[in-house]
Amino acid sequence: MKSSSIVSGVAIVTLIAASLGMAQAEKASHKKKVLYVSADKATFKEMPAAKGGVTTAIIWGDPDKGPSATFTKFSPGYDAGLHTHTNDTTLVVIKGAYLYKDDDGEKRVGPGDYLKVPGGHKHWSGGDKTEGALFYTESSGKFDLIPAK
Repeated sequence: MKSSSIVSGVAIVTLIAASLGMAQAEKASHKKKVLYVSADKATFKEMPAAKGGVTTAIIWGDPDKGPSATFTKFSPGYDAGLHTHTNDTTLVVIKGAYLYKDDDGEKRVGPGDYLKVPGGHKHWSGGDKTEGALFYTESSGKFDLIPAK
């Protein structure tokens, strides 16, 4: 009898905790707002680590500290050199073409195309010689560019 009371007590406490958690999650979700950012009206700033040819507009997060999303522009002919990123990076091209190269070959990533580069994966990237590239980027953590050796 005593053990069934303990089990019932644990079940009730678990149920109450779960209910409170769901109520808090529901309350927090009401605080979230729709986020709309137009690439055409975004404010782009030079990306110092890229040494010219790259501008970004932060959409959410902080690329210097953790997960984030940005609109990024590569100027025509921009060459990022061979490098890696610590964290996974995904992108979708909006205009122009993002040029990508790794040991498996070259890709011309054009408007509407998606590319995911795992953290630590050595690659080269650049902008189309005529149009450059405008793309949406998300990073799973702090964004960095580590020149490859």
